[in-house]
Amino acid sequence: MSDERRPALIVGCGYVGRRLARALKSTHNIIGVVRSESSREELGQLGIASALLDLDQTRAKKFLPREFTEQAALFYFAPPPPQGLSDVRLDRFFPMVDALPRLFVYISTTGVYGNTDGAEVDETCKVNPQTQRAQRRVSAEDMTRVWCTENQVRRVVLRAPGIYGPGRLPIERLQRGEPLIHAAEAGISNRIHVDDLVSACIAAEQNTEARGVYNVTDGNSISATEFALRVAAIAQLPVPPQISMDEARLTFTIERMSFLDESRVVSNRRMLTELGAQPKYSDVDAGIRASLADARE
Repeated sequence: MSDERRPALIVGCGYVGRRLARALKSTHNIIGVVRSESSREELGQLGIASALLDLDQTRAKKFLPREFTEQAALFYFAPPPPQGLSDVRLDRFFPMVDALPRLFVYISTTGVYGNTDGAEVDETCKVNPQTQRAQRRVSAEDMTRVWCTENQVRRVVLRAPGIYGPGRLPIERLQRGEPLIHAAEAGISNRIHVDDLVSACIAAEQNTEARGVYNVTDGNSISATEFALRVAAIAQLPVPPQISMDEARLTFTIERMSFLDESRVVSNRRMLTELGAQPKYSDVDAGIRASLADARE
């Protein structure tokens, strides 16, 4: 690999990873790691080199060639498995790394803070996961800290809230007329446009002083109801009915309610002042419009 193009490995090269790959394509030699042949074909259409790896399979020995990871920026986006309290996929991945990367970036979730009844949280707050989904993320964060410390690899954890962008707006729910939680009862939630999350990943690599945990949000803490209403207005869709939380429990899935039951304001001050990432879409309406326009292209 030439000195001019830096190596980058994106493990779990899906929605976020593909956009990161496109952003880095001109400056990096990129390899996207995916689990299916169809995903590999999608990367091929983008001109991105790829490799297949199913982390649900039994532990393998030294799967990754040295050139994949040696002095690379390693972006790990593969989600934990859907069950259990630990991230066994990440636990299987680390022994496959033969040559050490120069950087390990992990996308986690602000769900690790749990419900604060609308109080603000920042990176100094203790984690308080209240779902198995969040517990798996805490497990993964712990694994990255141990592995990166033992191997002296710079580590950046990006705690992301709900990710929206092209193809990731509640358009179908609005078209179906699915009800929303009454605005007065809806908890406070946080989000980030996918392109701003990509920018945070790039900042994590470029800012060599960046280490540790950063909350990455657009700085707007509004309810899921308010966000959906803004999408409906901008997309010119009918405004859905609103129901109480008690009514929602009778019809919404347990997983969906687990998100709606939590309310917190997530501070992004450290992202702005220390990571050096500035969200392009700090205005939610602008992010929604850009997402709709991009989806139509």
